[in-house]
Amino acid sequence: MTSVAGPEEPAVTPEVQTPVLELSDTSLRYRGSGAPVVQDVSLAVESGRSLALVGESGAGKTTLLRLLLGLARPTSGTVRFDGDALSLRDREQMRRFRRSVQCVFQDPYSSLDPRRRVGGIVAEPLRSLGLDTRRTAAPKVAEALERVGLPADAAERYPHEFSGGQRQRIAIARATVCHPRVLLADEPVSALDVTTRIKVVDLLAELKQERGLTLVMVSHDLSVVASLCERTAVLERGVVVEQGDTARVLGDPAHPYTRRLIDSVPRLPA
Repeated sequence: MTSVAGPEEPAVTPEVQTPVLELSDTSLRYRGSGAPVVQDVSLAVESGRSLALVGESGAGKTTLLRLLLGLARPTSGTVRFDGDALSLRDREQMRRFRRSVQCVFQDPYSSLDPRRRVGGIVAEPLRSLGLDTRRTAAPKVAEALERVGLPADAAERYPHEFSGGQRQRIAIARATVCHPRVLLADEPVSALDVTTRIKVVDLLAELKQERGLTLVMVSHDLSVVASLCERTAVLERGVVVEQGDTARVLGDPAHPYTRRLIDSVPRLPA
């Protein structure tokens, strides 16, 4: 019996996803300075994915975060949001951008206004972005506080009444109350003790999983990077010397600088 071959299955072309945030050959040189702070950096993060920026102090990690936040304008190259070049002069685009991209800073002690109650602090993005008034914001503030593990009555208290870990949870509630698509985090757990650090890392992982949050994180803690981020970019003196899947970058580094970073992590004696 002669077999008859069926029709060939059409080739399936993988869908190419536009990065939600992207740097293309981006450099930044401050006026009057010598070498650029960051030079010819190209990296991208897709929606729902996570990227870590690692390197020694002064490597340019926080500067890259400022570029991705639209807080600094590159000397050359392009910052893109949803495929479009980010223009700090385009008010409509920047309004959409601010609604979609929020940030958590390193120090929960200095990032929260001590003169304001927590409810007002968390509601600030809703009001400044024109999403809610003070009255209509209250349920969303309560939901955001509950989501980060704080009681609803926390809204009536002041930042000094909370521990460092709780303050960082307040900062995360403020950054996520408007349901942004992207969260940028600058050393979000470095100021916390080990136990609290684990809890905040778990919280960020839950938010990423449940909301499909895109995460870009600056960190010197490679264990945090390994647990939270799918991709890692390694910076040395403003240049990305290596980037790729986190498991590969940390497990089998290709660049000598990456190997030195990994070797410098303290280890318990055998």
